[in-house]
Parts: sequence; C-alpha cells; structure tokens
Amino acid sequence: MSHIPQRKEKDCLNCGTLVQGRYCQNCGQENVVPHETFGHMVKHFAYDITHFDTKFFESMKYLLFRPGFLPAEYMKGKRASYLNPIKKYVFTSAIFFLLFFSFFVSPKSITTNLTEPLSNEERQDRIESAEKELKRNPNNAKLDSALLILKDTSRAVTLQELREYWGESENITVGNKKYKSLEEYDSIQQALPTDKKDNWFVKLFQRKGLKAKAKYGKEPGGLSNAIFDAFLHKLPYMLFVSLPFFALILKLLYVRRKEYYYADHGIFSIYHYVFTFFLLAFVFTLNKLSEIRGLNFLTVVAVLLFLSGGLYLYLSMKKFYKQGYGKTLVKFILLNLIAYIFLLILFVGFLLLSVFQI
Repeated sequence: MSHIPQRKEKDCLNCGTLVQGRYCQNCGQENVVPHETFGHMVKHFAYDITHFDTKFFESMKYLLFRPGFLPAEYMKGKRASYLNPIKKYVFTSAIFFLLFFSFFVSPKSITTNLTEPLSNEERQDRIESAEKELKRNPNNAKLDSALLILKDTSRAVTLQELREYWGESENITVGNKKYKSLEEYDSIQQALPTDKKDNWFVKLFQRKGLKAKAKYGKEPGGLSNAIFDAFLHKLPYMLFVSLPFFALILKLLYVRRKEYYYADHGIFSIYHYVFTFFLLAFVFTLNKLSEIRGLNFLTVVAVLLFLSGGLYLYLSMKKFYKQGYGKTLVKFILLNLIAYIFLLILFVGFLLLSVFQI
C-alpha cells in the first residue's frame, strides 16, 4: 500500500467502477490522487526494489538447493511468496548476458584501418588464422607468403600490405565455382540460358557470399569474426526461442499425465533455464579464474559443476512430475536427446541468419 492520499471521489480512474474501499474491486487499481510528489515516487521506487530483492533471494535459495521445489509450489498455487518466474527469467537472463558479453566472451573486433601497423597481439591472431587455413589448404601460395610477412618481426605490417595475399581463403560459396566479384557473378548468370542459371537458393548464397567477401575479405579473419560476432549476439534470442520447444518436449514425454497443461511444463522450463543461467555464470567465472597462476584446479571444479546440471534436471523432473527413478531416468535421457536435436536445428538456423545479417 502506498502512502499517497486517497481520493474523496469513489469512481475508479482506470475503469470507472464505484470503489468500495481503497482498491477497485474490478481492476485492482488503488484509488489515490493521480498527482504524486517526488517524495512519494522515491518511496514507491525504494519499496519496489527492496520487495523485489527479498522475493528474488528467497526464491533463489529454493531454486539452487531444492530441485523442482519452486515449479511444484507454483502448481499448488503458492505464488505470492516467491518472485514470478517470468520476472525471474527476464532478470537473470539480462544479468547473465551482461556478464557474458562483458567478461566471459570478447569477440575479436574487425579492424577497418588498413594503414595502421598491426599490434603484436593482432599479428599473432592472424598468424594463427593463416596456419589453420594452410592446414586445410596447403597449396595456397598467397597465404603462405602472407604468413612469412607476418612472422618477420623486424618490420611493421599493415592490413593494406596483406590485402593482395589474403582474401581467397575466406569465402561463402555454394558448389565448386568461384567468382572474383558480385559483378562477375551477375554478368555470368545473365549470359547463361534459363535452365543453366543457379536456382534461387544457390543464387541467394552466392550473392551473399560475394558481398561478404567484398566487405570483410580485405582483412584476415574478417569474415569469420563478423559471423561469430553476429551469432554471439543472437544467443539470447536463440535460448528464448528454444524455451517453448523445451516445454513441448516435456509435454510429449508426459502426454499421459493429463493434470499437467502445456503452461505447467512451460513454468518448469522457465525455472530450469533460470537455474542454468546461474550455473553457467558460476562455471564461466571459475573458468576465468583458472587462468590465474596457481588456480588451474578450478578448471576441474568448473567441469564438475557443469556436469551437476544434469543431476539437477533429473532431480527436478522427479520432484515435479512425481514418478519413480526408473521412469524419470528414461524420460530424462529422451529429453536431452530430443532437446539436443532441437538446439542443433536452432543453432544452424541462427547461424544462417547471422550470415545473412553481416
């Protein structure tokens, strides 16, 4: 309840219903004067924050250490004491991806200044990229020449200098034909008979590949870095899209349990995703700390903690769906297998989307 003075009038400003108390019995809006003082706004904000924190940490205690407890409580109708699962998902996913992009992952930025000498780190990155490419294509003489230039530490190297050697190793092509430019491809396609021209799918990929090559092919690693960066920033969307699919798999696995609606499986999935965000945050943090000298053992701890996520899901399923150890184990295995296939499909789909958006 706020401390804003109550209105003398009894008509609800939101829906017009005649209010019998402080709150409208029809829409729930508090019947108070519409003009708040700055002090009232600050008090209301402080209350919302502290109330959110209390429910959040109380909920997290049960989420982390009592698998399946919170979704089971939600099914029983006990919801006022815990933070709403959707709010929890939004909050935890936002925090996780903020940490993920700020500390855990740092995609290599694409350098656009071709005349600026490469730093030692940039030079080493390109040496590694060239060596990997030469393992796949050892007959690439131009790339071999670029590698010799990069390894010559007695001189400065710019991307402008590497342009004539680099560019053919990274490309998006369909089939065995290679084209130097988009203009060349369009010209050849126009000259071909209708039955010899590429179909719309091949044409779409060829044109996109040539555009990407023209934009990023001047810099070693430019194209792969651009795709990688675009894909990483789609991870939050991919996980969000995967959530209803995860719930659908649960619905199919427990199709004979008529007391569970699709929304109930959705609530279970949301809580599991929230737990996964926290688990991955801990795993990535330990992995980052393991880079410090003397803390190598944290890598093992991180792996064990990651694997514990499977045990957590199994225990959550047993608690929430109230089935025996054997049945739960079978459905746990099926859930992971089917979910893996769905995630693989989503991965490919979002990767292709990333290619088309660079």
